[in-house]
Amino acid sequence: MKYVEIKAGSFTFKGRLLTDEAPETCRVFEEMLPLKSQFIHVRWSGEGIWIPYGDQRTGLSYENHTSHPAKGEMLLYPGGISEMELIMAYGRCCFASQHGQLSGNHFLTITEGLEDLEAFGKKVLWEGAQDIEIKLI
Repeated sequence: MKYVEIKAGSFTFKGRLLTDEAPETCRVFEEMLPLKSQFIHVRWSGEGIWIPYGDQRTGLSYENHTSHPAKGEMLLYPGGISEMELIMAYGRCCFASQHGQLSGNHFLTITEGLEDLEAFGKKVLWEGAQDIEIKLI
C-alpha cells in the first residue's frame, strides 16, 4: 500500500492511494508529486475543495469513478466537458461543474485526520485559498 501526506497550515492528513481500484490514476497522480498548490472551495459540488488544472490533460479515462465522493475521498477528473481537476469531499458532495454533474476517478481516501477535514474545508470556504503540499510517505 502507498500513502500520501497532505499538509495545509496546521492541518495534516494522511491518505491511502487506491492502487488496486484506480491503478492508472494513481500512477498519474504519483507523477504529479510532490505537489505544491492551493485548495480552493468548489463552486457547484457542495462540501468539497479542489485544485483546477484548466486545459491540462493526462490521457486518463474513467476508472473507479463516482459523482458522489464521501467525506475524505479524493477524485481526479481527467477533463472533458469541464477542466481537469482534483476534488476532495469534506462533507456532502455531488461532483458537478457549470455543465452539470461530472464523474471523477476515486483514487485516494483520507485515513488519518478525517476528524479535522470539515474544519479545514470550512477554513477554505470562509478564508479563501489555502496552500497545500502533498507528498508520498
